[in-house]
Amino acid sequence: MAAPKLSHTGKSNSDDSSSSRSSSGILKKLLLVFFIGFLAFAYQSARPPPPKTVGSPDGIPVTSPRIKLRDGRHLSYNEYGVPKESAKYKIVFVHGFDSVKHYAAIATSASPALIEDLGIYIVSFDRPGYGESDPDPNRTLKSSALDIEELADQLGLGSKFHVVGFSLGGQAIWPCLKYIPHRLAGAALLAPVVNYWWPRLPANLSKEAFSTQFVQDQWSLRVAHYLPWLTYWWNTQKLFPSLTIIAHSPLVLSRQDMELIPKFTAGREKIEGQVRQQGEYESLHRDLNIGFGTWEFEPTEIENPFPNNEGSVHVWNGDEDILVPVTLQRYIAQQLPWVRYHEVTGAGHMFPYADGISDAVLKTLLLGKN
Repeated sequence: MAAPKLSHTGKSNSDDSSSSRSSSGILKKLLLVFFIGFLAFAYQSARPPPPKTVGSPDGIPVTSPRIKLRDGRHLSYNEYGVPKESAKYKIVFVHGFDSVKHYAAIATSASPALIEDLGIYIVSFDRPGYGESDPDPNRTLKSSALDIEELADQLGLGSKFHVVGFSLGGQAIWPCLKYIPHRLAGAALLAPVVNYWWPRLPANLSKEAFSTQFVQDQWSLRVAHYLPWLTYWWNTQKLFPSLTIIAHSPLVLSRQDMELIPKFTAGREKIEGQVRQQGEYESLHRDLNIGFGTWEFEPTEIENPFPNNEGSVHVWNGDEDILVPVTLQRYIAQQLPWVRYHEVTGAGHMFPYADGISDAVLKTLLLGKN
């Protein structure tokens, strides 16, 4: 009776082993299918949708004049002030993050009498992917400067012109100073956003300033810098809070900013929808990736564009700006002795909308008055 029992036991072990291998194989296949499915889901979630087309028969209508650039893209623009043919000063204004050409602070907040008396012409344009300007999938810091130069040339602004940038639009002025200084008559950066990863920023200073930002903003900026391909997913997912400014959170507003809300929101109801109408990726998210990515140059390495004092560069910042830590702005200005730094006491990020500020900026930039 023993032998048959042993024989039977051996057969059972073999069947169990075969069954175990079969179960293990099925489990591996299921895990592989699940993993592939997860990757496909992650890829689709991280992949931004194509932008909506401007100017096509079934696309976004064109409501403002546009120029066609060398690469086939279009830039949409608005003109303010006196006619450029009779203007003494010509300025290209660069709007900030989550904004459009209509929000040209120095044109809309300055005294009409001052603009008329000084003979100032201002052109403001939609940066790529915003409003009615075509996206630029190859956008770089240098291309931002070259877009401005080509806009000025096609509009006939002459051999030299002034540039003014506000907030993240202020970042576009550094490339102008780097790549097209010979075309500039002067420049003003109003609350220009600082990239915490500029190598020449002291690590302790940058870290301290970064720590003052909201935690959710710190993570959003880390993603934009280290994992730019995840920027769209991070700012559209619902698991974690995304960038406060994208959510239009009042938390980013200082005391003065809150007081200025009626001014910088006046009349925006009809045009607010234009800001993100092509989609958030080519406007907001690409802005973040470029603004907080790895720059090909350092602002503090830029040489003086006006060695013979034929022009001037000015940086303005409020000392209560929540979005742009004033400590970093002070440091950058200290490293560039040819930059004239202006700190506005009690001011937040939206200080250009405060009474008299835009007039002061224009007088200082154009006439050298403080």
